Amino acid sequence: MNRPQLIATLEVTFAVIAWGASFVATKVAVREAAPVTVVWLRFAIGVVILGLATVMRGQFAWLERRELSYFLLLGFLGITFHQWLQSTGLVTTQATTTAWIVASIPIFMALLGWLVLAEKLGWRHILGIALAVFGVLVVVTRGNLASLVTGHFLTRGDILVMISAPNWAVFSILSRRGLKRYPATRMMFYVMAFGWLFSTVLFFTGDGGYQIHKLSTDGWLGVVFLGVICSGLAYIFYYDGLKAMPVAQVGVFLYLEPVVTVMVAAIVLHEPLLGVSLLGGATILLGVWMVNH
Repeated sequence: MNRPQLIATLEVTFAVIAWGASFVATKVAVREAAPVTVVWLRFAIGVVILGLATVMRGQFAWLERRELSYFLLLGFLGITFHQWLQSTGLVTTQATTTAWIVASIPIFMALLGWLVLAEKLGWRHILGIALAVFGVLVVVTRGNLASLVTGHFLTRGDILVMISAPNWAVFSILSRRGLKRYPATRMMFYVMAFGWLFSTVLFFTGDGGYQIHKLSTDGWLGVVFLGVICSGLAYIFYYDGLKAMPVAQVGVFLYLEPVVTVMVAAIVLHEPLLGVSLLGGATILLGVWMVNH
């Protein structure tokens, strides 16, 4: 492994570990302040870091007027709506449950590719999709699949997080056109900036501003970690890795994300390591591997 590949590997590993821990940090923060407050503070920090990175790399340029609606849509779906779903969901669902559900996003991307882009699905893909969906159901029902009929074991948070997975898949499909035209750092800066502006409306029209004083030292540590590490540096490092490594190779690292969440949540939040959740999670990863293989 040469030096550029080693650096790229370390950068992608850093990003995946950060994103795995982000669910725990969000859980800590939303215990003390409203989700919209956490989202607004997180991306205020992230926008500044990505903006500085874009300028320092000589990639800054104003958007063309005809592209504004496109980036507004991406900002709303990928930042405002997506993060509201996950942060609000984490109020009542576990960080580990969230991570396992989010790990199924490639499944929804494959389905959208089939439905929208006419991409072919072979028997291996179909079996992988079925396995991943089954794994998600095992995770959210804690192994009690019969509860799907009554919905007794499903929390509001479980439902919101499940909605966030296909939402991110839609965002990813829509982002493909932009990534072909713009440097990734600049594109992510504008997406995050517009998403933060939408969240600003929610922040100031509600009681978000009055929630900030509720944050303790742990709450602020969670917000700063989310803003600096997860919304700033992790995105930069991840896209740097994509420039130096094949997409398929980078994708393998994402399998580590829910594993990191499980370990960090057990240490920080004392969430139990349920065997049935680990089994469901392993089934999700197996299904995702079959689809991406």
